[in-house]
Amino acid sequence: MELIFKPIPNEKKLTIIPLLSILNKKALSSELEDRVHKMFALEHYECIGAYYNNNLVGICGLWYSVRHYVGESVEPDHVIINPAYRGRNIGKRFFNWIYDYTKSKGCEAIELNTYTANRKSHKFYYNEGFEIFGFHFVKVYDTNNSFVKKDDV
Repeated sequence: MELIFKPIPNEKKLTIIPLLSILNKKALSSELEDRVHKMFALEHYECIGAYYNNNLVGICGLWYSVRHYVGESVEPDHVIINPAYRGRNIGKRFFNWIYDYTKSKGCEAIELNTYTANRKSHKFYYNEGFEIFGFHFVKVYDTNNSFVKKDDV
């Protein structure tokens, strides 16, 4: 299996839309495109691709920050492996790559959020050594927003 992980360059950013659409079924393609353009323009964001035989089969956004309680940290976001490629240990290999990559960039910790109903991800992250330290709260201002709500996953 030819599996490689690498940052997705700006000119290829829209290749992540099909995978993002799996996570966010409510957003229109045009909304996702607009958001992806804005995310890739930010200094503290990058998206990593998992490529199997040169096909994009997984993505993970990385948000970099400095937190008073842990120092330089990274937050993996919108982590997804194409359902057709699950069960091949790609997620485990992806995160091992992410750990090495973000440590080499000076990160002292990694923290993330996952939907409460996504029990498979909870098991995966527990097995990776993550612990629950709090709750993530969201208040969406625009009631027409295509935000994924807890009952949607």
